[in-house]
Amino acid sequence: MKLSYIYVSVPDLKEALGFYRDELGLDEAWREGDGTVAFQLPNSPIQLMVDVPPDSGANWSTGPFYEVDDLEKFIAEHSGFTWVGEPTEIPGGRSASFRDPGGNIMHVFDQTAPE
Repeated sequence: MKLSYIYVSVPDLKEALGFYRDELGLDEAWREGDGTVAFQLPNSPIQLMVDVPPDSGANWSTGPFYEVDDLEKFIAEHSGFTWVGEPTEIPGGRSASFRDPGGNIMHVFDQTAPE
């Protein structure tokens, strides 16, 4: 697992942009549609991903996003985890969410979709 993003779920992307870009001065790294923007964190390979989730499911809660080589294999190897929701298609792959022992949401994703 490699930490790639800190995922922040927000209700309003315009307001979030005003805060993270304009107030904190973070540089925009990329966008996906009208609901997701990533910011490069200074002096770090980690990005802050700000997203307006499609629904109120717990799998869209704020938390770290870890990249794994193969999501399906990771899920199979960790069947004892408390998985939240179903795996979701994302650009280039899939993601899934689980709870740690303290109830916090953790996200994992892969980039295995054919190009």
